[in-house]
Amino acid sequence: MSETNQHSFTHQDFEIRHREILYQGFFKMVRYQLRFRLFDGGWSEVVERELMERASAVGIILYDPILDHVILIEQFRPGAMRDQESPWLIEIVAGIITENETPADVAKRESNEEAGCQVLDLFPICEYFVSPGGSNEYLWLFCGHIDASDAGGIHGLHEENEDIRTLNIPLDEALIMLQEGKIKTSPAIISLQWLQLNRQWLKNLWQIK
Repeated sequence: MSETNQHSFTHQDFEIRHREILYQGFFKMVRYQLRFRLFDGGWSEVVERELMERASAVGIILYDPILDHVILIEQFRPGAMRDQESPWLIEIVAGIITENETPADVAKRESNEEAGCQVLDLFPICEYFVSPGGSNEYLWLFCGHIDASDAGGIHGLHEENEDIRTLNIPLDEALIMLQEGKIKTSPAIISLQWLQLNRQWLKNLWQIK
């Protein structure tokens, strides 16, 4: 048996002793007391961990395979207020999953709200835990087929205080921005790298010569 298959821990292999809500707002901060099985056998001591809990989310990179353009967005992010760097970040369209929505539903809704784009087709890229050392946030990533010929402008929901600028740029230009370190969020980095690897395959899928 290979080393990677020797330990297949499941939900039966950890135990929550106590859960305490420390803060309830847009996010929820929770303190856990728990223990878990050890790789060399037995159980850990009861440990205390604080976790930010939030709803799962969806990101989508919007791609026009005819123009070979992508739609990125730019908006203010308070978590990026550090040193002398600008807290306006270049990202992909993204949003939170609400009740009775599927990840695909969110991808299409947010594409319209944040970029004014109608998604013609969707292809799943991947799904992953964003930062499991301190948060339970889970993210689905998609690539969306769009017509970018008229895309642009300022978008977002006024009631959510969104002020989002749409960037309609050639994919090659976006990849240069990525190489130069101008794109600093993991969903955008992963999506652009995936698109770079799968560009021609995706055009064939969407039957673009």
